[in-house]
Amino acid sequence: MSAFYASNLVLVQATLVAILLALSIQVPLRLGVFSLAGVGSYGIGAYVSANLVLREEMGAVPTMLVSGLVAAAVGLVLGVVIYRLAGLYLAMATIAFDLTVGVVALNGGEWTGGPVGLFGVFADLTMGLLFGTVVLVLVLVHLTEVGRLARRITTVREDPELAASMGVNVRAYRLTAFVVSGFLGGLAGCLNTLTRSAVGLQDVSFHLVVVALTTIIVGGALSWRGAVIGAVLFTWLPSVLEVVGEWQEFVYGLIVVLAAIFLPTGLYGLWCSARRRVVERFRPPVRPRRPDEPDVPAATVAPEHEVAAR
Repeated sequence: MSAFYASNLVLVQATLVAILLALSIQVPLRLGVFSLAGVGSYGIGAYVSANLVLREEMGAVPTMLVSGLVAAAVGLVLGVVIYRLAGLYLAMATIAFDLTVGVVALNGGEWTGGPVGLFGVFADLTMGLLFGTVVLVLVLVHLTEVGRLARRITTVREDPELAASMGVNVRAYRLTAFVVSGFLGGLAGCLNTLTRSAVGLQDVSFHLVVVALTTIIVGGALSWRGAVIGAVLFTWLPSVLEVVGEWQEFVYGLIVVLAAIFLPTGLYGLWCSARRRVVERFRPPVRPRRPDEPDVPAATVAPEHEVAAR
């Protein structure tokens, strides 16, 4: 087990980072906000963390916090600016934001390293800190999927007018989605930089948008479990597909297309459907009611002496 872990440490770290990046897209989507700005926040967190470590010699924990907060602040500004957009227009605006971050990274001079990037970003990030951070984020996201908060989020996504009539501040919820998305994206970019000790243009490329979007579509878009499933699948799949050689990209794309066609709710949705069918299959049958059986349950029928007294 230890030998397997040591030989696949890079993939394990990449999986944990991919979970955070997928959540940065999934969290606003649960509120009906089709935003892909998490990838731009990922790039911001990557470059901010590199400069904090290289110039300020900051430790891993404060670097993670500052990188996430900077990306969250940018996410808030972006959310205020494009709040009135929805659907494809919102998606296009956030993709333009991602591309803008890439242009800034390319022409950022010594702050970004230009086409070369920045190297030698060494900080005291341990595997325990990385794993604990991801688990903490998953617990916090899980708390938003249960109870009253989950019902409010669902109402904001499905029927914003109804949510507003019930006293829910829809604008605040949606702006919070941009902030959380920015923080998670910035945190993912920071952790990716600290694990690789480098940052470059590949961390702000359009390819990341496709990967993040594919991860939550195939894994499942409305639960953190789908993000985890998708992140594990698409991080480890390329190493598995090495057996098919030059057909690797073709098989990868074929899997994505088939999943999009036959798995509209993702792999997690498929698992939920299968589990529900099994439960219904082994559930005891409902006893048919006799013709002479009253409609009102026996416990609520008044005794005969009480009826006579009336």
